[in-house]
Amino acid sequence: MIGIIDYGMGNLFSVSKALERLGVDYTIGDRPQALGGCDGYILPGVGAFPDAMRALKEHGFIDFIKDKVAEGTPVYGICLGMQLLFESSEEGGLTEGLGLFPGTISRFPGIDEQGRSYKVPHMGWNQLEIHQPDKPLMTDVNEDHVYFVHSFVVKTNDPSILFATSDYHMQVPAIIGKENLVASQFHPEKSGTAGMQLLENFCKVMCKQ
Repeated sequence: MIGIIDYGMGNLFSVSKALERLGVDYTIGDRPQALGGCDGYILPGVGAFPDAMRALKEHGFIDFIKDKVAEGTPVYGICLGMQLLFESSEEGGLTEGLGLFPGTISRFPGIDEQGRSYKVPHMGWNQLEIHQPDKPLMTDVNEDHVYFVHSFVVKTNDPSILFATSDYHMQVPAIIGKENLVASQFHPEKSGTAGMQLLENFCKVMCKQ
């Protein structure tokens, strides 16, 4: 059973429909008490970082997520859910994150190294560059195009967590992971074959569903 964490800021419909297509059993809960005993958890996210951290706290999920990761339970963060796993974000002023990955979240500068402006947000299909194909999450995932929508980007000095990146006038961490904790900046449930393969690997390989 996969638990989808509902803190009021995730696209629960598209994630749940993707799991249904994969034949994976899931449950949705807005309190930790409703999600105990799952084999793995998905943390979706859409919106602003400070609002999301406040909502996680109000719903009692901050310690819950940290405890599940510490216990070795697989957890997958999606889009804003990935960014929340890092130490802090500058969105709306400096806000502390869950601190489960090293790094911070900053807005795309909108100007490249040659001084040319580019569009923010990073929105649309962009190609993956895979760095760690041997990870369980990356089984049979190819360097396909996946669907991004984000104005803020992860900055980390730890290349060991970068499973795949994409290029948008800078290197964009696209898939990250460490042991039982994984995440993608793009929406896997909206990203065709590559995205569905990631979800299947998380549920059926990492969580053994």
